[in-house]
Amino acid sequence: MRKKTQLCLCLSLALAAGMSLGQDTHTRSEWDRADEETVRLPPDAFDDLPGAVQKELTVRGCTIPQRFHRGLEKSNVVRGHFTQADQTDIAVLCSRERVSVILVFRGGSVKEVAELASKPDAHYLQGIGNGEIGFSRVLGVASPEYIRYCYEALEQYDVPKPPPLDHDGIDDYFDGKASDIWYWYGGQWLRLAGAD
Repeated sequence: MRKKTQLCLCLSLALAAGMSLGQDTHTRSEWDRADEETVRLPPDAFDDLPGAVQKELTVRGCTIPQRFHRGLEKSNVVRGHFTQADQTDIAVLCSRERVSVILVFRGGSVKEVAELASKPDAHYLQGIGNGEIGFSRVLGVASPEYIRYCYEALEQYDVPKPPPLDHDGIDDYFDGKASDIWYWYGGQWLRLAGAD
């Protein structure tokens, strides 16, 4: 467990410092081409999204970038109790002009949509073997138990203590590396420590 904790911390610190992990083996044009070739699906490719949410995403000019694993189910649309325990919300990674932001549809409504963690898609590219580069930003659901686990694993490194936990957070992770957890509390989105 200690090795995993240390690895999580090292990766988190490296990402926080803006270090590129393994990017020096490819040319700039290869990274640019990989960014352009990232699969970005239109909102209507997600049949399980409510029509109003699909329409709102389309109006906003969103496409939904997909992680590099081929043959897996679609990614970056998740449901969870992100703002309160008795309500199901939808979080979508919306890419516009190769910059992605997390959109949170409270209760599936398009009336109150939060925007979080805007970052260039290129920041989430990595070498995936065989000379290939793949997009690796993925959204998930962080349960209260998982949030507590991440905090306890990194507590000795002075990470922020989470507030009282009674609903899910949004796990915003760099596949195979580190993550942030976005947690709604006190009328704002808090950035909490994630893990590998």
